[in-house]
Amino acid sequence: MDKSLITTGLRRGAAAAALALLICSPAGAQTAPLPRGAEKAPETLKPFIGSWDLEKLGASRECTVTFGTEAAGQGRQVRFPATCRRALPILTGVVAWDVADGAPRLLDGHGKPVIVFSGKADPGRRGKGSDGADYGLDPAGYVRAQQRPAPSQAELAATAAARPTVVDPASAPAATTVPGRYTVMRQVGRDVCKLVLSTSPSANAGAFATSFDGLCPDTGLTIFSPVAWRYEAGRLELIARKGHKIELVFEGGQWRKDPAVGAPLMLKKLP
Repeated sequence: MDKSLITTGLRRGAAAAALALLICSPAGAQTAPLPRGAEKAPETLKPFIGSWDLEKLGASRECTVTFGTEAAGQGRQVRFPATCRRALPILTGVVAWDVADGAPRLLDGHGKPVIVFSGKADPGRRGKGSDGADYGLDPAGYVRAQQRPAPSQAELAATAAARPTVVDPASAPAATTVPGRYTVMRQVGRDVCKLVLSTSPSANAGAFATSFDGLCPDTGLTIFSPVAWRYEAGRLELIARKGHKIELVFEGGQWRKDPAVGAPLMLKKLP
């Protein structure tokens, strides 16, 4: 027989064997897609979403279960082949899963725990079943949803700045002290405009008229074009000609824009 034909046959056989090994091996399982909605799920669920090898310890019985994201029963959807109920009878009543105290649980249709796993992972988890048996949950190299990294200090500061300041109306300036002439600042101590908060009613319900005192060279302020102001519960509101608004709170003897995002804006009353 031609040696080249023998060599070709051996190569094809080796390739087929390698392909079969890849399909049957745990590495092949890594290509299984994550359940729909995994990346948008709550952070507490993300470490557990996806497939696991569930086994009854000491009995050499195991099955692949998949923790999904869709609502089911009193928790989230859990899927496994029908043959799993024969291999692990405890799964007969399992319809959902959830996380409690940082650890996964398998639940029945009434939300009652069927298997409760420990919070410790090394790398798998151990749990106790309602049948009194011990079970293991092994990640086996399956893919997991990516958890959101811990926010940086800069991100925390930006998030805090974007939240409106809680104002105690009892300690805020009295409404009668608000009308008057103000210097408008973008930076502390650097005036850009003068603004008058009058006591004359404006076209805006419950608000009073306001206007620049002289020319204002600040482009942003002239585009905003404040025409009215309103004061309520310790928050000063400037109303633009087109209807949009800026809120300010009183701190350190002056008013500042709140939330403190975008270009800063401060008002300080003139004597």
